[in-house]
Amino acid sequence: MSALNKPSRGFSFFNITAGIGGGGKKSNGTDLAQPQGLSEVYINSHHCPIILHYTSSSNSLLIINHFKGYEVFPVLKFRSEQDYKVDIRPVCFNRWVFTVEELKTATRNFSRSLMIGEGGFGGVYRGVLRDRTDIAVKQLSQRGLQGHKEWVTEVNVLGVVEHRNLVKLMGYCAQDDERGIQRLLVYEFLPNRSVQDHLMSRFMSPLPWETRLNIARDAARGLTYLHEGMEFQIIFRDFKSSNILLDEKWNAKLSDFGLARLGPSDGLSHVSTAVVGTVGYAAPEYIQTGRLTSKSDVWSYGVFLYELITGRRPLDRNKPKNEQKLLEWVRPHLSDLKKFEQILDPRLDGNYSLKSAQKLAAIANRCLVKHPRNRPKMSEVLEMVNRVVEATEARSPGIPIKESSAPNVEDDKFRVRCLNASRRLVEHIPRENKLLVWKLWKPKLVKSN
Repeated sequence: MSALNKPSRGFSFFNITAGIGGGGKKSNGTDLAQPQGLSEVYINSHHCPIILHYTSSSNSLLIINHFKGYEVFPVLKFRSEQDYKVDIRPVCFNRWVFTVEELKTATRNFSRSLMIGEGGFGGVYRGVLRDRTDIAVKQLSQRGLQGHKEWVTEVNVLGVVEHRNLVKLMGYCAQDDERGIQRLLVYEFLPNRSVQDHLMSRFMSPLPWETRLNIARDAARGLTYLHEGMEFQIIFRDFKSSNILLDEKWNAKLSDFGLARLGPSDGLSHVSTAVVGTVGYAAPEYIQTGRLTSKSDVWSYGVFLYELITGRRPLDRNKPKNEQKLLEWVRPHLSDLKKFEQILDPRLDGNYSLKSAQKLAAIANRCLVKHPRNRPKMSEVLEMVNRVVEATEARSPGIPIKESSAPNVEDDKFRVRCLNASRRLVEHIPRENKLLVWKLWKPKLVKSN
């Protein structure tokens, strides 16, 4: 039966942590692999008792529900037992299980015209289900272990968490076909793209100052929930403007949890892990030692605040040498009011509250303290950002922003073809008549519905 009318029966799910061979290796008290010989785990779920049985021969999980019989869950197949080990933990999970065929239909066979993003481990496509629900589909490329680990991590994280400032995972797909195992994730579709798109692209509308403040608050809410809102802690590890998406009302939601990690166990100060992430956002102590804490995310958030203030990337090789590193460039401008105005995003065109911009920079500076212990927790950061937003809202109603500036791919391609055709036509028209013809053509060509 289709995923459109039959949800997964697995109301309780398992948590798979991919480890690279070496069964049983521990990292700061967190078991990353299935203990040797473990094939059955009893879980006293709050729904009802179940048994998860791992079968190495078929690489699947047999979920035995004492009240409702059993169900085989071949959700994840491994290349070999040496590639991945399994750590089974009780996790509440209620997501759709899609087939490759359904997602091919929704995305017109993963048409490039519907591609809305592309990363190191695959593309993201806009799609429409048969019930007219808009979705975003991430298709992971066939590049082996790292892509697979990120797929597993994202299913684990978004299968557990639920918050208004985190993108919603609607379902997933792990299915064999002629091209091998297909690993896909299905999210809610957010029409206004990413914060980075609006800050860096000259072809998209700039974000008004009040909207930037609200985005800062939404992002802080999302991180606070991950760090402090659950019984366990999740460290994002790849917090950046391209991973903050905007819905139709310009609310911000964190996305792309492929590099996320569980926080340190009780009594431990950090998690030791390989250094991954994006240049310009990673905390210095994490780069130097591989020691990861929630304060690493706090540092990344501070960098992001300066992105909102300046409209610049954390690292931009296209700038003059003394302006390439954002944090080094802004530092001399912070002590003087006139100098501070020079770092504000020129696309704001003077429509901002200088006082709130200075306060936001002060919050960023607290997040960017060198020693992680001296940085505030995200809940403290959220409290400070809230005060800035509320004070700004009290002084100004804000500048309205268009409902959506997300481009319609098909319409844009049609307009480009029309413009190119019109230019070719004008080339063959006598010079004295060109201006008249162009005036007649242009209003029709740029008309937008």
